[in-house]
Amino acid sequence: MAATNPITGLFSALPQHLSGLLFGSAKPVHLTSDQVLFLAGDAGDGCYRIEKGLLKVSMVSSSGAERILSILGPGAIVGELAVLDGLPRSASVLALRDSELLFVSKARFDECAKKHPELYEHLLTLLASRLRETNDVIAAESFLPLRGRVALTLLELAEHFGEDVGAGRIVIRQKFGQSDLAAMAGIARENVNRILADWKRRKLVSRISGYYCLESKSQLQREIDL
Repeated sequence: MAATNPITGLFSALPQHLSGLLFGSAKPVHLTSDQVLFLAGDAGDGCYRIEKGLLKVSMVSSSGAERILSILGPGAIVGELAVLDGLPRSASVLALRDSELLFVSKARFDECAKKHPELYEHLLTLLASRLRETNDVIAAESFLPLRGRVALTLLELAEHFGEDVGAGRIVIRQKFGQSDLAAMAGIARENVNRILADWKRRKLVSRISGYYCLESKSQLQREIDL
């Protein structure tokens, strides 16, 4: 599945002084829950750093099927490729919660890069990391069975949004529906429904007040061991 790391982004690991140069005079942007930041095909005029909240990055096929590429939280950068190539947005971004962002224009990025060419060195390293993440996604989708892809989705969500509630149980403190899980795993919702129903019977997964709870992380981990 796509990465759900809430700090994924080409600029997230920049040294503090470079990050300060880029975002020190950035424009604040406020999004309410379910508000669209931009759509695929919109002009790529800059990038945003998430200060507070949660954003969903996704693509929609011609048939209307959604594929969630990532869930991003505070510290992450969204839309960063636009400051490198200036091309239209390749994906759509929606706020899952009320969110506060900082916007940096492509012109501002170009200005900083001219004065501080070491910025490009960091981008090369970070781009290589992004490619490795993409390779991991391709491997998962190529070799993991459906159950493994759902397990991987839940485990990644638990890693970044999970709360240990004792006895080895982990609650994912962000509400996701079966359609969301299907869009993250890249499989049909009907398959997610069937797999979750089986895991609930076997007490591997439960729901607590609308949140998914991993009752046995180790057994879910076995589903993704290739």
